[in-house]
Amino acid sequence: MKDENNKTNKIVSILNYFSSICFYIVAIINFIKDNSSMGVIYLCLGSTFLCLGSVYLNKDKEKKE
Repeated sequence: MKDENNKTNKIVSILNYFSSICFYIVAIINFIKDNSSMGVIYLCLGSTFLCLGSVYLNKDKEKKE
């Protein structure tokens, strides 16, 4: 059960990192192409998913200690 939970947290953190990279790319495209405020929203969403990914990785470290 422990290994499955650990594996699930790693998968979720990798998916969060991937989605944050996608949001950052879309934010850069919006800044270059449209120069609108939607780029700021995508930048904030990317930062949020980056933080969520690190939270899931830290869950495993806290359980080990």
